[in-house]
Amino acid sequence: MTAAYTTLIDARTLAALPPREVLIVDCRFELAVAGGDPDKGERAYREGHIPGAVYAHLDRDLSDLSRKSEGLGRHPMPSEQAFSAVLSRWGWRPGLQVVAYDAAGGALAAARLWWLLRLAGVREVAVLDGGFQAWQAAGLPLESGEVAREPSDVALRYDASRYIVDHRAIADRSELLIDARATPRYRGEVEPIDRVGGHVPGALNRPYSDNLDADGRYKSAGQLRSDFAALIGDTPPAQVVHMCGSGVTACHNLLAMEHAGLAGSRLYAPSWSGWVSDPARPVETA
Repeated sequence: MTAAYTTLIDARTLAALPPREVLIVDCRFELAVAGGDPDKGERAYREGHIPGAVYAHLDRDLSDLSRKSEGLGRHPMPSEQAFSAVLSRWGWRPGLQVVAYDAAGGALAAARLWWLLRLAGVREVAVLDGGFQAWQAAGLPLESGEVAREPSDVALRYDASRYIVDHRAIADRSELLIDARATPRYRGEVEPIDRVGGHVPGALNRPYSDNLDADGRYKSAGQLRSDFAALIGDTPPAQVVHMCGSGVTACHNLLAMEHAGLAGSRLYAPSWSGWVSDPARPVETA
């Protein structure tokens, strides 16, 4: 049995893992404004992916879009039963190493899958550092088409203490709230997706892109620890709550803190799109 990878893994290390001991999940997805192409990532997967990888669609597998009308944001969490069914289809079993990747340095659906699995108590899950581009840059092989694995029987439960869906809990919070969106959206200067721009009053801004270096890989654990320490000060990680536009890119900050040794922070899952679903909730700009 190989050692477990719980935050990041590099391309060469992934390539060396025995195929029977790893479940690789391609999470490429275009998280775009209106008029985008939500199936672009799946088409790219069929054209070429890491050998043995299954595909995870952000809208179908890692979200429950039927609940958008409930004020839970643009990407509501899948139910425990729905997520368990996805893992069953992929043939996941307890103890099996999972590696997720996308084409955005893990910033999109790869980090979301990492967080959902951690939420369900799975520790053997990591994100491919540098994503699909790092695999290609290493000159490693690809395969086309779809991968079908032997199904398994999965029934996982979420740890409800690790996330927040109640908007009142955010309004009345004592925790430190960190917004992972780009600074112009946080300030309310632009808003290409949601009803209104700005941020939850009192929230700090840490764009998820600040976790990456010029090559699209995560900064060192030491650098990330220094960066987040400068932001949160003496606040314990357990008192930090992350958010973004819809609960996807915020998982990148959760993963970055975990990689830096700052474990225990939580996610405000509905995030900004859920917060502004009620026009009565306050909005701060600048």
